[in-house]
Amino acid sequence: MCLTGVDYFSTLGYQPGIAFLAAGALSPVATLILVVLTLVGALPVYRRVAEASPHGQGSISMLEDLLPRWRGKAFVLVLLGFAATDFIITITLSAADATEHLIHNPFVPQAFDRPVTVTLVLLTALGAVFLKGFKEAIGLAVAIVIVYLGLNVVIIVWGATEIVRHPDYIPRWTNALFTQHGNPLMMVGVALLLFPKLALGLSGFETGVAIMPLVKGNTTDDPVHPAARIRNAKRLLGTAALIMSVMLIGSAVVTTLLIPAEAFATGGEASGRALSYLAHEHLGEIFGTVYDISTIAILWFAGASAMAGLLNLVPRYLPRYGMAPEWTRATRPLVVLFTAITFLITVIFNASVEAQGGAYATGVLVLMTSASVAVTLNARVRRRREFAAFMLITLVFAYTTVINIVERPDGVKIAAWFIATIIMTSLVSRVLRSTELRVQRVEADDLAHAFLRQAASSPVRIIANRPDTGLPEEYEHKLREARDSHHLPLDAPVLFVEIRPSDASEFSGVLRVEGVAVEGYQVLRCVSAAIPNAIAALLLFIRDRTDQLPHAYFGWTEGNPIVYLLKFLAFGEGDTAPVTREVLRQAEPDPMRRPRIHVG
Repeated sequence: MCLTGVDYFSTLGYQPGIAFLAAGALSPVATLILVVLTLVGALPVYRRVAEASPHGQGSISMLEDLLPRWRGKAFVLVLLGFAATDFIITITLSAADATEHLIHNPFVPQAFDRPVTVTLVLLTALGAVFLKGFKEAIGLAVAIVIVYLGLNVVIIVWGATEIVRHPDYIPRWTNALFTQHGNPLMMVGVALLLFPKLALGLSGFETGVAIMPLVKGNTTDDPVHPAARIRNAKRLLGTAALIMSVMLIGSAVVTTLLIPAEAFATGGEASGRALSYLAHEHLGEIFGTVYDISTIAILWFAGASAMAGLLNLVPRYLPRYGMAPEWTRATRPLVVLFTAITFLITVIFNASVEAQGGAYATGVLVLMTSASVAVTLNARVRRRREFAAFMLITLVFAYTTVINIVERPDGVKIAAWFIATIIMTSLVSRVLRSTELRVQRVEADDLAHAFLRQAASSPVRIIANRPDTGLPEEYEHKLREARDSHHLPLDAPVLFVEIRPSDASEFSGVLRVEGVAVEGYQVLRCVSAAIPNAIAALLLFIRDRTDQLPHAYFGWTEGNPIVYLLKFLAFGEGDTAPVTREVLRQAEPDPMRRPRIHVG
């Protein structure tokens, strides 16, 4: 909870100021609307996400299952672009805000007033923690969150006590409310309209489900659907939401009633640091400095939950799609890569919190909207009674996202840059990896093994056949063609290999081989996303099982080779023979152990 909470709870560092700038005296009411939507909207949605993706796949996997083949992959890449926007900007914005708290502390020398440099140092330190390991990151998160929440409780309780001791604060506030908005119904209406401006207070749920593999379950849990882990993850989300709800309402009340309005203005003493302002002004510079240190620590480490989310999402999707190198499954190279990206973003935006706020809100809201859409579609199939409720939640999030995009279009521009980068690099990676073997293992049935044992007494000859009718005449015609083109001896035993194309968008998988006898003809049938790669994997399997070097016979493919190349990249089939040979060349470096490819 603390690992995801460093992101979620850290918004207390700037959320009260954002709320007042957006709503003025109406800030507590607008914050109450935010809390209600958190508890009746975001929390139920992500409890369902936790139930549907107990291994940390998040809402993205739910939508992937609903959209098959390339459409699903393309949609996932777009959502990963928004997720990258959310997580990367979480890291850079939080570090930049930590820098703001640092350089505005009265005890910090003027020499530290270099936002970009200080932010880069904080980002380097965060990356170093993750290079050390997850265990150290979680331990540090627990200490930071406990201290930070404790200090916030002190400030909020002091503020509430101060309001009780001075009864004039409340009439002054209510008079301002009625003067500005007239009646309670109008206040609620305005607060609802202003809600999108406060949406950053919802951040943290997506990382909460992304780190589910770290949540403890029971030894008796079903590995596919670990009930105890799901139950504990729901408890994690609920506890974090309740704590944050109390803290948000309390901070909104005390900052709105106790801080002069002019202090919230840009450049004012409370700008971006409302609770810190109260700590310094009323609880002393020493306590204020301790609070600043705690705020700096949690804002700096807020990027830890985002980094954890990235380290979970990227290896889970892109390598499986063939859209990233295999080294991206390793944690440390990814940490270095993401840290370098955060450096670039920080320099581009000059470590400005304001400049990055739009992109942060856009990423958060798009992910929440996509999660609510996934849960709504899931409810339509499985829980029809809940469908209407989740549809309403989806509409609220969609409205909030659209309003945020209209008011802050820079967020979509930044997200579009991330999306374009991910799509381009993914496509390049897919092309470069297209001639990898792409088969995790080969599993043959008993009849297929029997065929191979019979063929092992002499050179194993394989005739590649495009599946058609499956009648004996088809194999008789294909065998006659092969003997004419390749001068096969009349008494040479042969095996036919047939690969039916499956979902070409999948990159790798298990190749299952079925042996079929068709009136004396022995056929090995498989299903694969990439036909040449499957044939290459099967030839290597045959070589290893029979200790014979197999010979595979193909016919020339009529047509433009460039068109066939593009067809292979998109659909997994094309000019099979040369691609099969290239896959074998990469998979087996020793030419003397490489299966032979014949084309005639």
